[in-house]
Amino acid sequence: MSENHLPPEALDDWAAALCEQFALAPEDVPISLILDLAADVSRGVARPAAPFSAYVAGLVAGRRGGSPDAVREAVAEISRMAAAWTARPLPDQP
Repeated sequence: MSENHLPPEALDDWAAALCEQFALAPEDVPISLILDLAADVSRGVARPAAPFSAYVAGLVAGRRGGSPDAVREAVAEISRMAAAWTARPLPDQP
């Protein structure tokens, strides 16, 4: 594994470093919730949509006050959207 890739078991260390850097509590960084969101979006929409959707979940939760409940609610909404997602047909290309 290259130095640029984080092994799964090191994720807790990375999360702890982020918490320390940005003065976050561990409960502010729900790793499994966000990974589950990424999996839901990857399966329901497309793999590249996963990191973007995680960003949107954080943005929405922040605008709703940033509480752990706001994060869970935003993630749940996006997961439901991904489960029901049907790609819209692309317009005809000339």
